Amino acid sequence: MLRTGRLKLGLTVGLLIALLAFIGGCIPSGEGDEGGFDWTILIFIGLIIGVFYFLMIRPQRKRQKEHEELMIELQKGDKVITAGGIYGVVESLSDESVVLKIESGATIRVARNSVTGRRER
Repeated sequence: MLRTGRLKLGLTVGLLIALLAFIGGCIPSGEGDEGGFDWTILIFIGLIIGVFYFLMIRPQRKRQKEHEELMIELQKGDKVITAGGIYGVVESLSDESVVLKIESGATIRVARNSVTGRRER
């Protein structure tokens, strides 16, 4: 949770700085401006794209790749946790679902993509 708070704060500050610089570049200074092209706008747009990539797109792709690897490596007997917070042991697998045996001895069928992680214990 702390990581997402830092992410939101960094993104907000970066966007605010870029917005202020963009607005500052659009206001004429009145000191003999020749009306030439202002390259700082392109620099700040590039910075915004870089911030979005490194703070949002790249970490999401990494999490998605890790989840895909988990789905491929999932096998019978693995102790897993679902997105709904259910702890169980994999009893059987199919292409779209997983049958889990939970602590009470009951079995439940959940969507394969809802398995979010493995338990070590």
